[in-house]
Amino acid sequence: MDIPVTTAIRALRAAKADFEPMPYDYVEHGGTRHAADCLGVDEHLTVKTIVMETDAKKPFIVLMHGDREISTKQMARVLGVKSVTPCAPETATRHTGYRVGGTSPFGTRKPLPVYAEESLFSLPELYINGGRRGLLVKISPEVLDRVSHPTRVAAAAAD
Repeated sequence: MDIPVTTAIRALRAAKADFEPMPYDYVEHGGTRHAADCLGVDEHLTVKTIVMETDAKKPFIVLMHGDREISTKQMARVLGVKSVTPCAPETATRHTGYRVGGTSPFGTRKPLPVYAEESLFSLPELYINGGRRGLLVKISPEVLDRVSHPTRVAAAAAD
């Protein structure tokens, strides 16, 4: 299967990062559970890339386990702001250049601050969006750290 050369793939190649493209059949609203099922991996190893904004409309990215939710209260505390909310899909696309469902933290249109759930870095591997719906890339946590320089946070909502 031909792997699309997305902006994210170009960014990973430019960083000389080790990655493995993992295409799957995208379905609308399938999310990380569908992707994990298609690829035969634990959903906890998949990473959601969520574009959020502060109450002052400052955008940023949060990377979270596919099977966990982001605590917006905790993220607001971390950032020292009143509130944070997910961006509207068209706003997220404007900031990143990616369509929702295909958002990658690599190669965004504008450089955005990236915050990653700290427990992602204790996993053996991660499956994160490769810049297109239906394409994840398998990378090590070290690659994520080196290429996107995320700030590590504890922002998972309590189960």
